[in-house]
Amino acid sequence: MDFFWWLLWIFYFTAYIYVVILVITDLFRDETLNGWLKALWIIALVFVPFLTALVYVIARGNGMAARAGARYAGVSESDDYKPSASTSPADDIAKAKALLDAGTISQGEFDALKSKALGNQYFGA
Repeated sequence: MDFFWWLLWIFYFTAYIYVVILVITDLFRDETLNGWLKALWIIALVFVPFLTALVYVIARGNGMAARAGARYAGVSESDDYKPSASTSPADDIAKAKALLDAGTISQGEFDALKSKALGNQYFGA
């Protein structure tokens, strides 16, 4: 029976630490609160941690959800780099040849690109 209570205590303590971390990260993400109010919340978390975390989640829970939603709404898959689809092996080989002539790639790299464009599995083929 002691083991059960110990597991339950560990679970509640872990959940509490998670809530405290959420509160602290939300405090620092909130741009509407000034520094003094943020410091007051942190001090309250240090001296009356359970009550402060509970009050914060109840009083500012909607704002926490809105800030989290806004944070994830701006995050999308990066379109900075998407390799263009090959039009034909001849185009790929021509581009690789231009890179070879410019000195950007070596002969071995050119051979590898040429082999890949032609669909050969082995570089020597």
